[in-house]
Amino acid sequence: MTNERLRDAMLRNGLDLEHLARATKVDPKTVERWITKGRTPYRRHRHTIAGLVRESENYLWPTAIAAERKTEIAESEVVKVYPHRHSVPMDLWDHLVDGAEQHIEILMYSGMFLTDNPALIKKLRTKAKAGAKIRILIGDPASRAVARRSDEEGIGKGTLAAKVRNALAFFKPLDGVPNVAIRSHGTTLYNSIYRFDDDMLINTHVYGFMAAHAPLLHLRRLSGGDLFETYSESFDSVWSDAKPVKW
Repeated sequence: MTNERLRDAMLRNGLDLEHLARATKVDPKTVERWITKGRTPYRRHRHTIAGLVRESENYLWPTAIAAERKTEIAESEVVKVYPHRHSVPMDLWDHLVDGAEQHIEILMYSGMFLTDNPALIKKLRTKAKAGAKIRILIGDPASRAVARRSDEEGIGKGTLAAKVRNALAFFKPLDGVPNVAIRSHGTTLYNSIYRFDDDMLINTHVYGFMAAHAPLLHLRRLSGGDLFETYSESFDSVWSDAKPVKW
């Protein structure tokens, strides 16, 4: 079976068979078999290739790593657990935004706490201009999911929708900026996701609690890890069903 993930990752990074052959010190025909025959490279080669194409081993070769090993790696992917989102130092948010060079991805309903940073829009615009791909998913204020979440938080059905509209107004200056895409979603949100390259902050949603009072996980992507990839795939699933924002 052809390894299309590896082929695509190579193309995105401008790499060919010779590049991988030199990096792994194998024959180009061996590299070709990794792609066209779906052969699995040795562990040392997987690690090298994953670094070159900027993808995780688990993404490129989902069946190559034993379940027990994935569990061990997942524990190492967790940098820190915060009991509440509001307990996360603002310096961390600033550090992650400033350090991101390739990907910034945000999945939320309103994320009103982000609007407290007046420099955020300018920073995101600068990042996009430098080549970073930015994807932002904001809740659809007219959706049932937003109304239900607002009610579950005990703030009234229309309160969260109003916050979402404020968030849309805040992010509107990014509309049309190259490398920035903003969509609206009406999914049931089990967690909010904030990705900055290989770091990710996961704000879990707890019934009866506002997001600021719910726990947050700081994850860092590891080559053979499964945890980071799980949330990344979740983001992509919401993105694929989301719609352009009606400004």
